[in-house]
Amino acid sequence: MQDSNITFSELVKKRQSDRKYKSMPVEKEKIMQCLESARLSPSACNSQPWHFVVVDDAALVPSMAKHVESVGMNSFAPQVPVWVAVVLEKMNFTASIGSVIKDKEYSLLDMGIAVNQFCLQAAELGLGTCIIGWFDEKAVKKLLGVGKNKRIPVLISLGYPDSPIRNKVRKSLEKMSSWNKY
Repeated sequence: MQDSNITFSELVKKRQSDRKYKSMPVEKEKIMQCLESARLSPSACNSQPWHFVVVDDAALVPSMAKHVESVGMNSFAPQVPVWVAVVLEKMNFTASIGSVIKDKEYSLLDMGIAVNQFCLQAAELGLGTCIIGWFDEKAVKKLLGVGKNKRIPVLISLGYPDSPIRNKVRKSLEKMSSWNKY
């Protein structure tokens, strides 16, 4: 399923938010490759303010799905074979000071980069992902033993997609970018 000849432009077009998965397990080696790609992502002052919790235990996966599916949202959750909870960790001292001085949430920016690298690696390996922010964070933290003082801003669903690659509907380049002035 991995295509070593795929260009970066093709990979970006291939990566999408998948909400339909085949009922087949994901190989640990592929999950490890995704984690390695996230691990190597850049962060402010090399702070690496994240911890990825992989949930593939058959006893835990349905509980995760229960905490993700609610109020008509994420109805695909019960078919997800692997969940990844991304825990926000403290930045190192230098990044923390910079974040305060510049009034920017470097840790969230860094986490976003790491999550994107995880998802792009998954797409290259023939896996599908969906980055999810709508879930019962308190229940997921309890289920996974994450301390009350920590946050889980996003979850990633991971599995073999069971739907075709969709055409991306996006704003035009003219609407989303400009040159030399806003």
